[in-house]
Amino acid sequence: MKLLALDTATENCSAALWIDGDVTSRGALLGRGHAEHILPMIDELLAEAGLALGRLDAIAFGRGPGAFTGVRIAVSIAQGLAFGAGLPAVPISDLAALGARALERALAEPGAAGAAEALVALDARMGEVYQGRVRPDAQLGVALLEEGLAPPAAAFAAPLAQGIVRVGAGHGFSAYPALGARLAGSLAAVWPELLPRAEEIAALGVLAFKAGLAVAAEAAAPVYLRDQVASQSGRPRAQ
Repeated sequence: MKLLALDTATENCSAALWIDGDVTSRGALLGRGHAEHILPMIDELLAEAGLALGRLDAIAFGRGPGAFTGVRIAVSIAQGLAFGAGLPAVPISDLAALGARALERALAEPGAAGAAEALVALDARMGEVYQGRVRPDAQLGVALLEEGLAPPAAAFAAPLAQGIVRVGAGHGFSAYPALGARLAGSLAAVWPELLPRAEEIAALGVLAFKAGLAVAAEAAAPVYLRDQVASQSGRPRAQ
């Protein structure tokens, strides 16, 4: 299978090309300018592989949540490329992608080996985090058990089952240290530097495509989780 994946929902602007299990990627941490960088990344990947867009089977994209402008960029580019090439689109939650990345990292960390759940938190600005609870899934790679927007003090408020090794990931933990402190007893490790990236979106996209979860290009839609998308904070926002 041949699939292109892209993500611009956070500072981590990235693209990946999946060809029968082999993955190549491009990525950059950007404060802004995602729209100017993502298309050249895609062009480079396709040129290196000697592939025309129309020879792909699908295009996967990070459908959010994340920065409003970034999510909108990913959806519009995926939609335009898919529509122009006559391909289906595969929407993937950025929280699920981050959870998949955290669970993969846990395999190589002695203190977190055997982690069966990831609590992921992205800084949503305005004193809130995008929160997600992710577990491995035999069919889809990971299952997104929870997805929401909440103040750090209310994130992951539901009681957590005992006897499960968990890890945390995402810059919500560094933006709001009290969140990590509150969950410290439930997490074997926390990696605030991890962000969603196209490699995991590609892997999850292949599984979602095989499970029949692809959509027509015109049906690709963002997930913001917030009705009020204009930041009232003085802090810079990812674009």
